[in-house]
Amino acid sequence: MHFDHIGIATPDAGGLAALFETLFDAPVAHEETFDGMTVVFLELEDGYFELLEPHESGAISKFLDKRGGGIHHVALETDDIEGALQTARETGVELIDEEPRPGAWGHDVAFLHPKSTGGVLVEFVSH
Repeated sequence: MHFDHIGIATPDAGGLAALFETLFDAPVAHEETFDGMTVVFLELEDGYFELLEPHESGAISKFLDKRGGGIHHVALETDDIEGALQTARETGVELIDEEPRPGAWGHDVAFLHPKSTGGVLVEFVSH
């Protein structure tokens, strides 16, 4: 596994993308509307910032209402997402997703519950 991206909840993905593009020399690599939100991936040398702007009620809008903008999750890329989930199960980690599901950019994803991972929402992603 290796680092893939950090998901950042924001009420203004376009504005934050413009700031990060200038500040970090992180150009937009991909943008789409997915699951009721705008998702913008900014390319870094060793991964991405994933900006998440909700347009309807859901996990990201609830996150923003409760905590405001900021880091939502850390994503690790794996070639074997089912195996990664099995390892998490065997380790006693609570899964949010029992099976991989479609994610942004056409990737398969699965999340681990933050109460089992030191307060960090962890996403497995398979390209």
